[in-house]
Amino acid sequence: MTSEPRTTYLAGAIEYAADGGIAWRREIAEWLDHELGHKVHDPTEHDFQQLTDEEKENLRIWKETNLPRFRQAIRKIIHHDLRLLLEHTDYVICRWCPGTSKGGGTHGELTMAYWHQIPVYLLLDAPRSEVSSWILGCATAVFENWDDLKAELKQLYDTPSEGTT
Repeated sequence: MTSEPRTTYLAGAIEYAADGGIAWRREIAEWLDHELGHKVHDPTEHDFQQLTDEEKENLRIWKETNLPRFRQAIRKIIHHDLRLLLEHTDYVICRWCPGTSKGGGTHGELTMAYWHQIPVYLLLDAPRSEVSSWILGCATAVFENWDDLKAELKQLYDTPSEGTT
């Protein structure tokens, strides 16, 4: 009997991350697939797919020039991300870097995950003293480095293949 692979949501800075939050997500997604056979929801890959070509082209401009139009477009992304998080996610991995504090999405995602009892594994890429107490409270476990986080995930989710003892 095969079961569906676990799925994780990759939370963290996008708007205020130097590379749009892409590099770390690609790296951990590859590791999760190779080591645990898990799927990922990566908002850097699918968020803009929710928008029309006009919205993609003008989103950042509208943030300053047309707030109603901006809100209409950004709410498509918010709706999509929260639906994935709440309906199709087994656990969350969040990388908290200095840019994360400037945004709002990650705060909301971790709060919703906590409220809906979805485990949150928080990797600190910023001093703990600079991370919101609320965020630390939403985390199931907090890690200072990738190796410790990966070791925990392997311990929790790495199941032997059928037929092995």
